[in-house]
Formats: sequence, structure tokens, C-alpha cells
Amino acid sequence: MKILIIEDDESLAQGIAMILKEEGYETLVASSLKEGKKYIGEESIQLLILDINLPDGNGLEFCRIHRKELTMPILMLTAKDTEEDEILGFEAGADDYITKPFRIGILRARVHALIRRTQKSKVYEVGNLYLDLEKRVYKRDEKEIELSKVEQELLRLLLINAGQTLTRNQLICRIWDSWDSVDENTLSVTVARLRNKIGGNYIKTIYGIGYRWQQDE
Repeated sequence: MKILIIEDDESLAQGIAMILKEEGYETLVASSLKEGKKYIGEESIQLLILDINLPDGNGLEFCRIHRKELTMPILMLTAKDTEEDEILGFEAGADDYITKPFRIGILRARVHALIRRTQKSKVYEVGNLYLDLEKRVYKRDEKEIELSKVEQELLRLLLINAGQTLTRNQLICRIWDSWDSVDENTLSVTVARLRNKIGGNYIKTIYGIGYRWQQDE
């Protein structure tokens, strides 16, 4: 999952990148629109975090001009916090808008929401499983299985990152973001319950690190 950050404040850009890397995302950082365009042309970007005031142009104008060819969601960053400024951002084609300074938790929540929005329509048919993340329909051997909200979120994270190992800490932070009492044993129990419900050997344990969804048993 690649996220491109176009921000000329180097310390802020690196800070955002570090936060997102802890969440399991791969990040690319550009300090100008010219550099950002190069990444967009060469890389598969799932989310664009775009500053408005950049050394070689305006993020709003960039968004407005190129929105039709930019298929990924865009999160606009700016120090301007008036209602009019926000309206201009949305009219330019931004999917969300966050003002500086911002809290880390808010940034995480906005990024997760935008990523979920683009992936919610995915249907996975793997082996004897039918998994519809949007309609929340889960079947094994054509028989519907019931998953708790926590099990559904764990399954979603594993599926959209298929083949990639997610650390235990990443999963705990992203599933139980506001739960202070959650520990690694809670995650282990949740994984065991999900495995029992879906069957097969799809969820691989990477000892000492975390878990990975294996497409082929």
C-alpha cells in the first residue's frame, strides 16, 4: 500500500512518513509538484497527501487540473483553516482536508478512512471462501459464516495486504486504536477464532513478527 506525500516542509513530511510506516504503509516523499508527478507516473499510488503551498506551484490548482487522471483519493494539507478554504479544497477535487497543525490520531483516522473507502467494494473468492468486504457477507463452502466486528477488521487488513507480513503491533494499533487494555494475547485469540471460522491455512504465523495472508494454501 503506497502513499505519496507531497510536502516541502521536510521535517513534517518525514514525520508523516514515519507515522504511516508504523501503520504498515509504504511511503514516498516529494518536496515539489515536479517530483511528485514523477512518482505518480512511475509508481502505483493508493493515496496522495498533498500540501497546498509548494515551491513550484499550488496544490489546489494541481488537484483541479489533474483530478481526472488521478484515480487515488487525495488528502489535502494546509495551514488555512477557514470554511471558504475547505470548500475550495473540496471543489478542487480533494477527498478530505486536514489543517495544520494536526494531531497524529486525526491523521491516522483520516488516512484509514480514505483507504477503506477505496477498497470497500472488493470481493475476494479464495478457494472455498467468498468474502465480500462491502456487504459484509462471508461464506465458506457456500454457507454463510458470522464474524464479529473485530474479526471482520482483522480479515480486511490481512486481505488487502495479502502476501505482506503485518506485525502484531501494527494489527493491534489498527484494529483496537482506542483500546488501552488490549494486549498481544487478545490478538492471538482473535486470530485463532478467525482461523477456525474460515478454515484452511490462509493465515500464516510469522513467528516473532506477526501474520500474513497466504493466497494459496
